[in-house]
Amino acid sequence: MTFPSREAIRTIAAVRTDQIVITTMTAVFEWDAVVGADPLHLPVIGAMGKASSVALGLALAQPRRQVLCLDGDGSLLMNLGSLVTIAGAAPPNLVHFVFENRVYNITGGQPLPAAGKVDFALMARAAGYPLARTFTHQAQLEQGLPELLSTPGPVFACLQVEPAGPQPKLPQGRMRRHFAALQRLLAEQP
Repeated sequence: MTFPSREAIRTIAAVRTDQIVITTMTAVFEWDAVVGADPLHLPVIGAMGKASSVALGLALAQPRRQVLCLDGDGSLLMNLGSLVTIAGAAPPNLVHFVFENRVYNITGGQPLPAAGKVDFALMARAAGYPLARTFTHQAQLEQGLPELLSTPGPVFACLQVEPAGPQPKLPQGRMRRHFAALQRLLAEQP
Protein backbone atom coordinates (compact mmCIF):
# COMPACT_ATOMS: atom_id res chain seq x y z
CA MET A 1 0.00 0.00 0.00
CA THR A 2 1.21 3.54 -0.77
CA PHE A 3 -0.12 7.06 -0.37
CA PRO A 4 0.46 10.37 -2.21
CA SER A 5 3.74 12.09 -1.40
CA ARG A 6 1.96 15.45 -1.21
CA GLU A 7 -0.24 14.07 1.59
CA ALA A 8 2.87 12.94 3.45
CA ILE A 9 4.30 16.46 3.06
CA ARG A 10 1.03 18.00 4.32
CA THR A 11 1.07 15.71 7.33
CA ILE A 12 4.65 16.65 8.22
CA ALA A 13 4.08 20.36 7.57
CA ALA A 14 0.97 20.37 9.79
CA VAL A 15 2.98 19.41 12.90
CA ARG A 16 6.19 21.26 12.08
CA THR A 17 7.15 24.17 14.29
CA ASP A 18 10.61 25.74 13.94
CA GLN A 19 12.52 22.78 12.49
CA ILE A 20 14.94 23.27 9.62
CA VAL A 21 13.69 21.29 6.62
CA ILE A 22 16.11 19.85 4.05
CA THR A 23 14.50 18.57 0.85
CA THR A 24 15.77 17.02 -2.33
CA MET A 25 14.37 16.00 -5.70
CA THR A 26 10.53 15.63 -5.76
CA ALA A 27 10.22 16.74 -2.11
CA VAL A 28 11.55 20.19 -3.15
CA PHE A 29 8.49 20.78 -5.33
CA GLU A 30 6.06 19.09 -2.95
CA TRP A 31 7.27 21.18 0.04
CA ASP A 32 7.06 24.38 -2.01
CA ALA A 33 3.51 23.52 -3.15
CA VAL A 34 2.30 22.81 0.39
CA VAL A 35 4.26 25.33 2.47
CA GLY A 36 5.26 28.09 0.05
CA ALA A 37 8.10 30.47 0.90
CA ASP A 38 9.91 29.14 3.95
CA PRO A 39 13.11 30.68 5.35
CA LEU A 40 13.94 27.44 7.25
CA HIS A 41 13.72 25.30 4.09
CA LEU A 42 16.92 24.33 2.29
CA PRO A 43 16.38 22.60 -1.06
CA VAL A 44 19.36 20.40 -1.96
CA ILE A 45 19.53 20.72 -5.73
CA GLY A 46 22.23 19.39 -8.02
CA ALA A 47 23.61 17.11 -5.32
CA MET A 48 21.50 13.98 -5.61
CA GLY A 49 22.21 11.71 -2.67
CA LYS A 50 23.60 14.42 -0.41
CA ALA A 51 20.48 15.72 1.40
CA SER A 52 21.11 13.43 4.37
CA SER A 53 24.74 14.58 4.58
CA VAL A 54 23.69 18.25 4.51
CA ALA A 55 21.04 17.51 7.15
CA LEU A 56 23.65 15.82 9.34
CA GLY A 57 25.92 18.85 9.10
CA LEU A 58 23.12 21.22 10.05
CA ALA A 59 21.97 18.97 12.91
CA LEU A 60 25.49 18.96 14.34
CA ALA A 61 25.90 22.73 13.83
CA GLN A 62 22.47 23.55 15.30
CA PRO A 63 22.10 21.11 18.21
CA ARG A 64 19.21 23.02 19.81
CA ARG A 65 17.07 22.93 16.65
CA GLN A 66 15.52 19.84 15.12
CA VAL A 67 16.38 19.10 11.49
CA LEU A 68 13.98 17.24 9.20
CA CYS A 69 15.51 15.65 6.10
CA LEU A 70 13.01 14.82 3.33
CA ASP A 71 15.09 12.46 1.22
CA GLY A 72 14.24 10.24 -1.74
CA ASP A 73 14.86 6.53 -2.08
CA GLY A 74 16.89 7.03 -5.26
CA SER A 75 18.92 9.73 -3.56
CA LEU A 76 19.58 7.57 -0.52
CA LEU A 77 20.68 4.67 -2.73
CA MET A 78 23.35 6.96 -4.17
CA ASN A 79 24.73 7.65 -0.68
CA LEU A 80 23.97 4.64 1.52
CA GLY A 81 27.11 5.32 3.52
CA SER A 82 25.35 8.32 5.03
CA LEU A 83 23.22 5.95 7.13
CA VAL A 84 26.31 4.69 8.97
CA THR A 85 27.82 8.18 9.20
CA ILE A 86 24.60 9.62 10.66
CA ALA A 87 24.19 6.74 13.12
CA GLY A 88 27.83 7.10 14.18
CA ALA A 89 27.49 10.84 14.78
CA ALA A 90 24.16 10.18 16.58
CA PRO A 91 22.63 13.66 16.32
CA PRO A 92 19.62 13.60 18.68
CA ASN A 93 17.90 16.33 16.66
CA LEU A 94 17.78 14.67 13.22
CA VAL A 95 14.68 13.05 11.72
CA HIS A 96 15.41 11.42 8.35
CA PHE A 97 12.35 10.82 6.17
CA VAL A 98 12.81 8.79 2.99
CA PHE A 99 10.09 9.01 0.36
CA GLU A 100 10.12 5.54 -1.18
CA ASN A 101 8.39 5.87 -4.56
CA ARG A 102 10.54 3.19 -6.22
CA VAL A 103 11.52 5.37 -9.19
CA TYR A 104 13.97 8.10 -10.12
CA ASN A 105 11.06 10.53 -10.47
CA ILE A 106 12.96 13.71 -11.44
CA THR A 107 14.95 12.07 -14.23
CA GLY A 108 11.99 10.45 -15.98
CA GLY A 109 10.55 7.77 -13.71
CA GLN A 110 13.08 5.02 -14.32
CA PRO A 111 12.61 2.14 -11.83
CA LEU A 112 15.10 1.89 -8.98
CA PRO A 113 17.32 -1.19 -8.78
CA ALA A 114 15.59 -3.83 -6.62
CA ALA A 115 12.49 -1.61 -6.31
CA GLY A 116 10.10 -3.09 -3.78
CA LYS A 117 12.73 -5.47 -2.39
CA VAL A 118 14.78 -2.98 -0.36
CA ASP A 119 13.83 -2.43 3.28
CA PHE A 120 15.18 1.05 4.04
CA ALA A 121 14.03 1.05 7.69
CA LEU A 122 15.82 -2.25 8.27
CA MET A 123 18.97 -0.78 6.70
CA ALA A 124 18.74 2.26 9.00
CA ARG A 125 18.30 0.05 12.07
CA ALA A 126 21.24 -2.11 11.00
CA ALA A 127 23.34 1.04 10.54
CA GLY A 128 22.56 2.09 14.12
CA TYR A 129 19.54 4.42 14.04
CA PRO A 130 17.78 3.89 17.39
CA LEU A 131 14.31 4.26 15.82
CA ALA A 132 13.36 3.36 12.27
CA ARG A 133 9.80 2.86 10.99
CA THR A 134 8.01 2.26 7.70
CA PHE A 135 4.69 3.94 6.93
CA THR A 136 2.38 2.72 4.18
CA HIS A 137 -0.54 5.13 4.59
CA GLN A 138 -1.22 8.65 5.78
CA ALA A 139 -3.21 7.76 8.93
CA GLN A 140 -0.31 5.59 10.08
CA LEU A 141 2.10 8.52 9.56
CA GLU A 142 -0.21 10.89 11.43
CA GLN A 143 -0.24 8.50 14.38
CA GLY A 144 3.51 7.89 14.27
CA LEU A 145 4.74 11.48 13.88
CA PRO A 146 4.63 12.37 17.60
CA GLU A 147 6.99 9.48 18.36
CA LEU A 148 9.28 10.36 15.45
CA LEU A 149 9.54 14.00 16.50
CA SER A 150 9.98 13.37 20.23
CA THR A 151 12.42 10.43 20.24
CA PRO A 152 16.10 11.38 20.47
CA GLY A 153 17.63 10.68 17.09
CA PRO A 154 18.76 10.02 14.69
CA VAL A 155 15.29 8.84 13.75
CA PHE A 156 14.39 7.26 10.40
CA ALA A 157 11.01 7.07 8.68
CA CYS A 158 10.44 5.35 5.35
CA LEU A 159 7.28 6.67 3.69
CA GLN A 160 6.02 4.37 0.96
CA VAL A 161 4.48 6.88 -1.43
CA GLU A 162 3.19 6.97 -4.98
CA PRO A 163 5.41 8.51 -7.66
CA ALA A 164 4.45 12.17 -8.03
CA GLY A 165 4.65 12.12 -11.82
CA PRO A 166 6.59 14.48 -14.08
CA GLN A 167 8.22 17.43 -12.33
CA PRO A 168 9.65 20.66 -13.69
CA LYS A 169 13.39 21.01 -14.06
CA LEU A 170 15.18 21.76 -10.80
CA PRO A 171 16.22 25.44 -10.82
CA GLN A 172 19.97 25.99 -10.80
CA GLY A 173 21.35 28.46 -8.26
CA ARG A 174 18.38 28.08 -5.90
CA MET A 175 20.24 25.99 -3.35
CA ARG A 176 23.02 28.59 -3.09
CA ARG A 177 20.49 31.42 -2.49
CA HIS A 178 18.54 29.41 0.10
CA PHE A 179 21.70 28.30 1.89
CA ALA A 180 22.94 31.89 2.18
CA ALA A 181 19.55 33.05 3.50
CA LEU A 182 19.34 30.17 5.99
CA GLN A 183 22.92 30.84 7.15
CA ARG A 184 22.05 34.52 7.82
CA LEU A 185 18.85 33.57 9.66
CA LEU A 186 20.57 31.03 11.89
CA ALA A 187 23.40 33.45 12.68
CA GLU A 188 20.82 35.93 13.96
CA GLN A 189 19.08 33.39 16.21
CA PRO A 190 20.63 31.87 19.35
